[in-house]
Amino acid sequence: MVDSDGSETRFTASGPLPADTTEDVRTRGAGVARQVAVLPVGSFEQHGRYLPLSTDTLVACAIAREVAAAFPVHLLPPVTISCSHEHAAWPGTVSISSVTLHAMVRDIADSLRRSGVDTLVLINGHGGNYVLGNVVQESTATGARMALFPAVEDWETAREAAGVETSLLTDMHAGEIETSILLHTDPEYLRPGYETSDFVADDRRHLLSLGMSAYTRSGVIGRPSRASAEKGKELLASLADSFGAYFSLLTSDSDVPPVPLAPHVPPAVDPS
Repeated sequence: MVDSDGSETRFTASGPLPADTTEDVRTRGAGVARQVAVLPVGSFEQHGRYLPLSTDTLVACAIAREVAAAFPVHLLPPVTISCSHEHAAWPGTVSISSVTLHAMVRDIADSLRRSGVDTLVLINGHGGNYVLGNVVQESTATGARMALFPAVEDWETAREAAGVETSLLTDMHAGEIETSILLHTDPEYLRPGYETSDFVADDRRHLLSLGMSAYTRSGVIGRPSRASAEKGKELLASLADSFGAYFSLLTSDSDVPPVPLAPHVPPAVDPS
């Protein structure tokens, strides 16, 4: 909704679903050369005994809401089931194939383009959705505008800004970061036990072949005991700041990266 002073008042729902009406979308897109939509992609998989199966979806939606509050983007409802095959040993985990997820994202992007939204950012909440990187690469190679967010570098920046003590390697699943975000955004979803569930397994070189159950009985890899709501708040704020570079790149008329590339220095020639 546009106020009398020309600013936009954005209604937000208390849950993960957007509150936009069709008029909100029409108004936001009016006169904008490049419209951007953000698609949260979560999962439905085990997160130990204290976080819900929907944790990745809740995290992706929290990031997307933070982004939508800071930038004029269209917020889409989340993809709630994705590629969680590494968690198949635990009850409640549900997966779809990578082919299906690939097709879903491509279909959504095609539908958006037909309605005038030519740019899509996938906000991924599940590390096992490797295929999303392929979708973005294939799409951009054919001239489409698409991005995957957050990158590892964005998470590292957010981790440092929020004072997260655990490294990204150690904080692999249901750890300090995810628990902190839910403590901030959805504390009612947490069960008792995160304070005493720390488990470290940094060497996971056979994860793709053996799955998570080869490395943890509880389903946890990380240090959730160090989580706090304040860290969750700062994590989301930092990620929203990082999104600015993506928004600038995707809405510009240039394909130049947002940061300069290092100059190429040819190797020295051995005169002998």
